[in-house]
Amino acid sequence: MRGVLTLMRRFGADERGNFAMISAGLMTLLIGCAGLAIDLGTIFADRRKTQSTADLAAIVAAANLNNPVNAATATVTQNKYPASALVKVETGTYTANSAIAPQARFVTPAVGTPNAARVTLNTQTPLYFARYLTGASSFTIKTTATATSTEMASFAIGSRLLSVNGGALNALLGSMLGTTLSLSVMDYNALISAKIDALDFLSALATRVNLTGVTYSDLLSSNIKVGDIVASALTTQQITNGANAATTALSTISQAVTGSTTKISPGTLVDLGPFANLTVGQKPKVGASVSVFDLISTVAQIANGNHQIATSVNLGLPGIANVSVLMTIGERPVGSSWIAIGTQGVSVHTAQTRILATINVLGSGSIASINLPVYVEVASGTATLNAVSCGHPNINTSQVTVGVTPGIVDAWIGNVTVADMTNFTTKPNPPPATLVNLGLATVTGLAHAGMGNTTPTNVNFSYSDIQAGTKKTVTTTNFLSSLTGSLLGDLSINIAGIPLPGLGALVMSILNGVTSSVDQVLASLLATLGIGLGQVDVWVLGIRCDGAVLVN
Repeated sequence: MRGVLTLMRRFGADERGNFAMISAGLMTLLIGCAGLAIDLGTIFADRRKTQSTADLAAIVAAANLNNPVNAATATVTQNKYPASALVKVETGTYTANSAIAPQARFVTPAVGTPNAARVTLNTQTPLYFARYLTGASSFTIKTTATATSTEMASFAIGSRLLSVNGGALNALLGSMLGTTLSLSVMDYNALISAKIDALDFLSALATRVNLTGVTYSDLLSSNIKVGDIVASALTTQQITNGANAATTALSTISQAVTGSTTKISPGTLVDLGPFANLTVGQKPKVGASVSVFDLISTVAQIANGNHQIATSVNLGLPGIANVSVLMTIGERPVGSSWIAIGTQGVSVHTAQTRILATINVLGSGSIASINLPVYVEVASGTATLNAVSCGHPNINTSQVTVGVTPGIVDAWIGNVTVADMTNFTTKPNPPPATLVNLGLATVTGLAHAGMGNTTPTNVNFSYSDIQAGTKKTVTTTNFLSSLTGSLLGDLSINIAGIPLPGLGALVMSILNGVTSSVDQVLASLLATLGIGLGQVDVWVLGIRCDGAVLVN
């Protein structure tokens, strides 16, 4: 017994085998760690693969928003995952705005037409060694990806000058610019035909006013003299089209406004939307080719502001002796421009316009002439970019949809005052106007007519329409073919003084004989301002279809 105890004490005190035992323990630990590392490496590698698949599926879904689920499913299965791995495909609206938190930029369901897709994938990766610790044979990997389609368009509203009257254009355009113009019909036709790029124009403008290294936003928010704006348009015209008739005509206008102190903000001309933060000189892929006349006409209207224009025009129309015009162009809605570049929801507007045309109508018999004051107010027309559909892979199948609402027309024959012309907060409700004064007898009259609808009309532009710069006209549903005829149909006449037999009938007979001429007077005046009676023109300047990009 004593020998056994001695042997045990000797064994306990012996240290010769400790290293081998420790080594065995460490080796077991290292093997376990190596096993876990293999599992972790597998998980990380599979996560990258799954995320790449989710990214690709989101891009494909965003590029095929008409059928995003099928598009995403096909992408997932092509990448050797089962269709069941695709657990969710959401379409919605993505807003690229740095002021919005990244997680809040994608909204589902979509506000209007979807422009983005979010895809969620769940996949399983096997566990080799960790299963002995966790009891699970696989690890679930969940990934999400969001992509948006970069579909944009540039479009404009107004400018419906279909026929040119040099006299009316010189009188009105010159008055709006605060100068005198004497251009010919050929000059104006040349200006209408000449096209320049809106972004090239803005670059020339920045150079002229010594704004260097700035963004378009900085330029657009500046107040710049009309003379500098017209001169910059001239520079762009010269570079783009050389020395032609349009260049000569624009040079004449530029010289006429050189001394003008009136300033406007270029942002009322062009809204660059998401490209406003680009440095001046950088050009996005969406184009914006504009007519030189459209540009100058819009500048003139904006420069006029709420100031009245008083002038006279001679259109050479039968039965019309002369026309005196009092005109006021209101401010465009805040934040609105003539041209806009952007995605769904962007709007452009025409300006609210009031015209008082005092028409001297040649008389007959005992009536030498009739004084006919016709007041026309056209509310702001609106065009909104409702959808941009890019054809993939064939861009020729692309289409842009614009919702258009013409301005509501309100017209009177009555005694509209100068104060009525500038107060855009209320609509005139004039008393009867004196039409004829024979001394012994006076004829007064009052009439009212209107047209308009508030429901937008969707107008589709094909890719060929966009390439050709096709303008499309939207007419109110209750458009009256003759505004003057409608006014005369409502005209109530009152005769004061000696009741001369047949006087009222003679007045109506004379006025009915010049219905067409008065309509032409009103149409010509409004057309010079880019406005039609109960109508509005809209056209798409360019489209950008870059496919879809990741935004998460």
